[in-house]
Amino acid sequence: MNDLKPFTFTLGEHNHQRVIFIYFEKNPHLTDEVKKLSGSCWSSTYNSWYVPDVIEYRKRFGLTEDFTLGNRVLSKITAVNQQEVERLINQLKLKGYSPNTIRSYVNEFAQYLYYIGALSAEDCGENEVQNYLLYCINDLKLTESTIHSRINAIKFYYEQVLFQKKIFVEIPRPKKQSKLPKALNIYEVKRLLDLTENLKHNTMLKLCYGMGLRLSEILNLKIADIDSKTMQVFIERGKGKKDRYVNLPESILEQLRTYYIEYKPKKYLFEGQYGGQYSSRSVQQVFKKSLEKARITKKVGIHSLRHSFATHLLDNGTDIRFIQELLGHNDIKTTLVYTHVTDKSIRKIASPLDQL
Repeated sequence: MNDLKPFTFTLGEHNHQRVIFIYFEKNPHLTDEVKKLSGSCWSSTYNSWYVPDVIEYRKRFGLTEDFTLGNRVLSKITAVNQQEVERLINQLKLKGYSPNTIRSYVNEFAQYLYYIGALSAEDCGENEVQNYLLYCINDLKLTESTIHSRINAIKFYYEQVLFQKKIFVEIPRPKKQSKLPKALNIYEVKRLLDLTENLKHNTMLKLCYGMGLRLSEILNLKIADIDSKTMQVFIERGKGKKDRYVNLPESILEQLRTYYIEYKPKKYLFEGQYGGQYSSRSVQQVFKKSLEKARITKKVGIHSLRHSFATHLLDNGTDIRFIQELLGHNDIKTTLVYTHVTDKSIRKIASPLDQL
């Protein structure tokens, strides 16, 4: 379905499922095009074809992503504050924030609006926000990272939507727990990859580890980004909207070619059931199942492959500044955290217990 002009798309529900209805004039050729869409069905009730309402189809049909809150959440927010959610979304879009950030800010801001009840958010100030944060800490017992997220959303509303001047300078932020990145050792990585038998899944995990990619970066990877002649891969708009190049591991080149022939991706290197990008949830499930197969009991997510990439490069003597460039870190301090994980000199120190 390359030409969308003959079609009209409408969001709706069918059999309690969110769907996209597809309307077009009766034409056997157009009907055949719709039938080729994965998951397409005919509804005699609505006299229309429809497909599941998923991100891939929304992008393909040019439908905007829905950041609005569900009716259940909106019902808990007073009418006077419901329009503030829309104002927040619009300003986040104008500022060029990513869909994930917008979704996060909207959800966190909604919790604040629910707390203040009948009070107008526009008329609230530091006292109301401080009381809310104390409620989050003392009553809800939220983690430091969640509280930071809520502060960021509220700050954005007052400072970027209402244009109030830094009214939250006096609001203390909870100290973030200093956590070291969790990495797998080289033997665990090898076992995990060896036991991931599906070609698509294996290729995906190998590239995550072999190039130190974030989850979003492996999902956004396009076929055109891979240059087998220079053995480099272009990472477009990584975290912080920063472009960079990473090295393509020579050991995976033949596997990549085999994968391409078998799966025939059209635009993105890894595509989902309905075309378009592979979903982040599916990648995480792939990694989780591979961990279980490899009998690795460490509490780690797929991001640990990126941590392992950095840690193993340091173990091999790679200069920290080169690792910073490959990981796409703006600040060397972010990369230096890996030196605490992989300090070989410290690991060589024998405990006095061993000398007894």
